[in-house]
Amino acid sequence: MSDALALDKQSVRRSFERAAATYDAAAVLQNEVCRRVLARLEYIKLAPAAILDAGSGTGNAIAGLLARFPRARVIALDLALGMARRSRARRPWWRELPGLGGRRLVAVCGDIERLPIASGGVGLVWSNLALQWINEPQRAFAEMHRVLAPGGLVLFSSFGPDTLKELRAAFGSEDRHTHVHRFIDMHDVGDLLVTSGFADPVMDMEVVTLTYAGVRELMRDLKAIGAHNLTRGRPAGLGGRSLLERVARNYEAFRRDGRLPATFEVIYGHAWKPAARTSPTGHPVIEIKSR
Repeated sequence: MSDALALDKQSVRRSFERAAATYDAAAVLQNEVCRRVLARLEYIKLAPAAILDAGSGTGNAIAGLLARFPRARVIALDLALGMARRSRARRPWWRELPGLGGRRLVAVCGDIERLPIASGGVGLVWSNLALQWINEPQRAFAEMHRVLAPGGLVLFSSFGPDTLKELRAAFGSEDRHTHVHRFIDMHDVGDLLVTSGFADPVMDMEVVTLTYAGVRELMRDLKAIGAHNLTRGRPAGLGGRSLLERVARNYEAFRRDGRLPATFEVIYGHAWKPAARTSPTGHPVIEIKSR
């Protein structure tokens, strides 16, 4: 992709490397969405031997996944090495010793769009608020489908188009650069799941609004979790004090009850990798269609 709204993947990696140390203190929304996605597992019958946490960040889902699936091993994968290392630190080394349950957590630095995992190797692909940081969601879902065993589940959350709509409007026509990257519509995500070979996709969404005293506080939080502007069309510098002052003035139009809102459209989805079809004798069924 070469358009201005496409993400610069190297910048994404560097941004999350820098944010590894500050992420946990600022990731209020990410932690809350993680809890909500974990709660959805209570209604799903599944017993995976291996779980891929795709885009694990600092590993805020690891404890919940290990508790929910006490016999499973979690592979925590993130594009940023610093994030992967913090994920690994979620489980003390002594708990991985032989005789104490075995090695239940593996941290990997890797790309969701090119998973370094064998085909059919996991029973659950989990991804919490990571898919918005890739340029090719079709490729990511195809990779998730590949690494899932037949009958496996993909369960994820992401952000939809109304995310940070106030910030996008505040920048408006102030310059020709991009300042907020695009987010994929829920219905398009559902279509991508089907195109990638998944069955029975279920999609829903909710709107979560955080409030701030001012624009600088919002931007500080976004930077602390590595989620600032990483589009290819972003300005080369910070944009200058005058631009930020104009943006702050524009954002004031949204102030309610003394606070500035920041909208996040949270998308939830899950789908299954169909089990292989077999005949009554247990042989695989292969469809042959005439032209």
